[in-house]
Amino acid sequence: MKSGFVALVGRPNVGKSTLVNAAVGSKVAITSPRPQTTRNTIRGVVHRADAQLVLVDSPGLHKPRNALGERLNRLVYGTLAEADAALFVLDATAPVGPGDRLIAERLREAGAATVVAVNKTDVGNKDEVVSQLGDAGEWDFAAYVPVSALTGENVSLVVEELIALMPEGPAYFPAEMVTDQPEQVVIAELVREKYLARLREELPHSLTVTVEDMEERANGITHIEARVIVERDSQKGIVIGKGGKMLKTVGQEARAEIEALLGTRVFLELRVRVEKDWQDKPQLLDRLGF
Repeated sequence: MKSGFVALVGRPNVGKSTLVNAAVGSKVAITSPRPQTTRNTIRGVVHRADAQLVLVDSPGLHKPRNALGERLNRLVYGTLAEADAALFVLDATAPVGPGDRLIAERLREAGAATVVAVNKTDVGNKDEVVSQLGDAGEWDFAAYVPVSALTGENVSLVVEELIALMPEGPAYFPAEMVTDQPEQVVIAELVREKYLARLREELPHSLTVTVEDMEERANGITHIEARVIVERDSQKGIVIGKGGKMLKTVGQEARAEIEALLGTRVFLELRVRVEKDWQDKPQLLDRLGF
């Protein structure tokens, strides 16, 4: 069979995580309209009768503003160096810019076999899509596919183009496995996703979530204690909300998805903690798993 690892690269907010979910057929990465939603390397597994693709979703390449941003960019380049091929995702609604050209140059330098996916064709008009394909065609990569990760259009074609680039190899994951992320990480990300949908300005980037404790009790209910971490005292009140309303709503929405994930009833306890300027403190970044 053919098998291998594919690094997804692209600028922030081009739809890489949505594309991974669509290809896998299951939600393995959180999504939001906000740039830099993805902060960790996430592996989603695509199973075919004669092939297995491991899609490695990573943060969008960007100009870093803090120590966390620098770590995320290093993570992207490290992922690319270890992959068998790359999937370069462009946004059909935005012109090819310097950031895209820099990524293309890095891909050429790495000698990576690359498929280009021009995403968001469901919202981009025909002229925009054609223009993007024409500009990207100058890079002379292996294949170019217009795609909508949101509707699923041409997602299977992207998968087939990537499989064609894979070497002969073993199945790296069993057939029932769609991601290698620990449950605690998935749960923390689900909570963060619910906040991303509600928060404004820079607060989404100042927030992270960790699962401190998780235990299935004798009554069949899984008790989960998660910490919502922000950088300033003023942010603490925002993520809790008036009368605890924000915290309660986020907890209810996240719990519903966590119960579906675990297949058990869940008691989710969210606590908010301030870790001043955690994005710029290497020791805190280490402790938080970045």
